[in-house]
Amino acid sequence: MTSNKIREIALAHFAKNGYEGASLADISAEVGIKKQSIYNHFKGKDELFLTVFRDAAEREMRFIEGYLEQSDALPLEKMLYGFLHSYSRRYEQEDDTRFFLRMAFFPPDHLREEVVEYSNQHLDRITLLLQSHFESAAECGTIHPEITAEVASAAFIAVLDGMFVELLYGNMESAAVRLDASWLVYWRGIRNN
Repeated sequence: MTSNKIREIALAHFAKNGYEGASLADISAEVGIKKQSIYNHFKGKDELFLTVFRDAAEREMRFIEGYLEQSDALPLEKMLYGFLHSYSRRYEQEDDTRFFLRMAFFPPDHLREEVVEYSNQHLDRITLLLQSHFESAAECGTIHPEITAEVASAAFIAVLDGMFVELLYGNMESAAVRLDASWLVYWRGIRNN
């Protein structure tokens, strides 16, 4: 129970203040325990951060899997476009998403290697989940015959990454404008005329 509470409170602190700005003293005070008690559950701030990061990544993956499963009957264009917009809204509403994306793009220097490796694995999982949808679309003639499922997935991840960057650096309005422009070019490029 206490470990889960520490993780929950730590997520809010890391999401709001980043790694450097979050303090174990503030986290423990909000949990209602002494700072030293955190060490009964985590070796230190690094282990707590990486645990919270992985937890957030897993919740993000459950969102993605759930969205793709619920949208499976939609035409590919609507499913993918809806996915981008759902993720954009999620960024606006969820600490998990904001924290995960900020740390994936701007990890603490001393944890960069671990965070980047885990983030790349996360993107690889998304790519694999999408590939089956692109393979089905290719079989149905929805995507251009010269576009493989691998290429369509990789290009979609690039659109997704671009949206993430705009969300991190810009705002929801500018992200929506750039997302729509990127989507238009992307979809025209992969669809079968």
